[in-house]
Amino acid sequence: MASLRCLCLCLPLLLPPPAAPAPTPAPVSRTDWAACRILSRDLSRLLATVKEPHPVLEEMQLSEEDPQNWPPRIHCSDACDPPTLDTNNTRCLHRILQVLQHYRDLLGSDIFRDQPQPELETTMDQLLGLVQQEHGHPPRHPMAPSETWSHQLLRHLALKRLRSFAAIMSRVFTHSAS
Repeated sequence: MASLRCLCLCLPLLLPPPAAPAPTPAPVSRTDWAACRILSRDLSRLLATVKEPHPVLEEMQLSEEDPQNWPPRIHCSDACDPPTLDTNNTRCLHRILQVLQHYRDLLGSDIFRDQPQPELETTMDQLLGLVQQEHGHPPRHPMAPSETWSHQLLRHLALKRLRSFAAIMSRVFTHSAS
């Protein structure tokens, strides 16, 4: 019995020490920030060339409070500020992905049927391809059809919001590509 106790006490001394846990690598960002910067600038440039079919729409200012946060927008809580982007850009990229998907789907909807924007769609798809490398490839979501009479106003609002988003997105990509 004494030899069994001695064996039990000495056994841990005979075993090799436990291996140190392997360090977990920091997530590697596969986003091509420089390419995103170029494409976001291209998108802003293309948006600046889109003209309204009726000049009165360019002067129109509407109050647009949407309690459900739709369309999706970049908020302070999305961590797209420069200090956070330097340490963890996942949340910001996820929000950019959501907004890009929304506008890509909107550009393919019936409100742009009379005034298609193939260059905008192509640039948007290229940007989505770069951002989706880390987040998968979600399918297109068809937009609900809208009344024909509202197409011009909805197109105006969509382009206005997309211009605003493109300016913010371009700043994010410009900072991160530096």
